[in-house]
Amino acid sequence: MYNFARSLLFRLDPETSHGLALGALDTLHRVGGVQRVYGEPVSDPVELMGLRFSNRVGLAAGLDKNADHLDALGALGFGFVEVGTVTPKAQPGNPKPRLFRLAGHEAIINRFGFNNKGVEHLVAQVKKRHYKGVVGINIGKNLATSVENALDDYLLCLDAVHGVADYIAVNISSPNTPGLRTLQFGEQLDALLGPIRSRSQALDDALGRKVPLLVKIAPDMSEEEVALVAGSIARNGLDGVIATNTTISREAVKSDPQAAEAGGLSGKPVFEASNTVIRLLRAQLPTLPIIGVGGIDSGETAAAKIAAGADLVQLYSGLIYQGPGLVKTCALALKQHR
Repeated sequence: MYNFARSLLFRLDPETSHGLALGALDTLHRVGGVQRVYGEPVSDPVELMGLRFSNRVGLAAGLDKNADHLDALGALGFGFVEVGTVTPKAQPGNPKPRLFRLAGHEAIINRFGFNNKGVEHLVAQVKKRHYKGVVGINIGKNLATSVENALDDYLLCLDAVHGVADYIAVNISSPNTPGLRTLQFGEQLDALLGPIRSRSQALDDALGRKVPLLVKIAPDMSEEEVALVAGSIARNGLDGVIATNTTISREAVKSDPQAAEAGGLSGKPVFEASNTVIRLLRAQLPTLPIIGVGGIDSGETAAAKIAAGADLVQLYSGLIYQGPGLVKTCALALKQHR
């Protein structure tokens, strides 16, 4: 059934079809049809970071930037859903077109630029949720905020979302906000993560519950750079890491006519690069929770992420090419590989 729907959606502009697909899912959910079509969620509970995940398959940030579709997406059987990236103020993002399918490589290039309705809107949506699974909120900085003042935006978002998030992910790895990835290294990373960790701890104490703090990193790093990032994560006491975001490399898709489009590449071509970073992180941080994301399109590739060192996995581009049934396929595969 999804193959037929995909053939229709792929005839449309990618961003238009994205909106239509989410709207259709919302409608199906309102009439109670999501679980009738896709079945009951897979139960494979795991405790991590003080949270209980009903299974190890989550939705990556970026698909539901504003938490407008949280309940419908959660009904697909995800053990956790990450919404965002959200910024303090609403912003339109980069000019269109900004989303491109590289169908021959089962890949996507996007240069959205953190388009979102702002943190107040997202918080209101999360408060209304009926989805009972774990909800992570991915936070970033506004385009108009300089890299030098990025910390201010992260703290504003942290303050706003802390009361409604089950975990918070600090996005310093999108290639679509100029200068953002420079925050991943050296003193700049410590200068960012240290104050965010301190504020998070103070909010935890005030609220009386711990909200795990994670950081999302890029796949485009050398072994030495991963070691530097791992050191900063350990020094600043973060609770986990999400590996990885999209890649700026085009080596795997250089034959595609759209390969020259600017933006982050996701999907099948980022699978091995993501796994490499996960392995390096696991060697550096043997006990730190890792969420593996990048190129998962089957139960086998989900299991390979776990074998590389991830504790949980997230889907995004694979859903576009394989359909919502991928959630259950991956959750069952991971349950069988316990």
